[in-house]
Amino acid sequence: MQGFVQLVSEENLTIICNTADDYYFYGLYVSPDVDSILYCLSGLLDEKKWWGIKDDTFNCLDMLKQYGYDTWFQLGDRDLALNIHRTRLLKEGLFLSEVINDVCMRLNIESHIIPMTDQKVTTMVFTDKGKLNFQEFWVREHGQVKVSSIEFEGINSAKPAKGVIDAIMKSDAIIIGPSNPVTSVGPILELNGIKAALERTNSLKIAISPIIGEQPLSGPAGQLMEALNLGVSPFSVAQIYSSFLDIFLIHTTDEQFVHPIKELGISVIATNIIMKTPTDKINLAQEILCLIEERTC
Repeated sequence: MQGFVQLVSEENLTIICNTADDYYFYGLYVSPDVDSILYCLSGLLDEKKWWGIKDDTFNCLDMLKQYGYDTWFQLGDRDLALNIHRTRLLKEGLFLSEVINDVCMRLNIESHIIPMTDQKVTTMVFTDKGKLNFQEFWVREHGQVKVSSIEFEGINSAKPAKGVIDAIMKSDAIIIGPSNPVTSVGPILELNGIKAALERTNSLKIAISPIIGEQPLSGPAGQLMEALNLGVSPFSVAQIYSSFLDIFLIHTTDEQFVHPIKELGISVIATNIIMKTPTDKINLAQEILCLIEERTC
């Protein structure tokens, strides 16, 4: 996304965000994936941690700890302002999508940021320490627990937020970034109507592998894929997306997966998908834009 905003007018980008990681902390509604996108597009993101606001302080948490709160979930002082604002607007009856529109206006973000749903969906991870929400599993426990299964509570009754299906049906292309296919992309795909729309749309559908060899680029994707009895490889990710995906980008060192993925009916491109620098991000975005132009010309 950081590469795309250097190459494409911001107003031409729509970002559909996972909200199954959302949870209440310290009485506030926190939406981690949404907030990372908001902070990224507004230039506020702490790119050393990839969450929160750069140069933030944690004085409020220090005082909460003194009052006996367990402060394992870190919200900085400036970060708290967004969570206070969001919680107040939600209590006033606004939908999450409406709150996000309000924040985008106030932060001068021109891209369209849409939550996957306005209803509550929560990723629950079943472990040897009991049933944990995703933040407890990944932030509090650092993923150092044995996982047996995963459940998206509320997914059966949730509906895509207004604008999600339209974006899928009307965009020139849909890009699934190298995010965790189980708990970041998975909840979006499990929403009623999303996968059917992806299968039906004429938009070009491109995904970037979050796995190189047998290792995830970051996060607990490998651990969670193993818990679901999926092999940890680009091929396994391609299998998850196989019913709708047109093109899959894998790393140059993963040529051995090209043929098996093609057997799924997906075109494969082996390229540099590791984004360490701004140039890496722009180059990958440019490569994807070239694929889109080839399709639409």
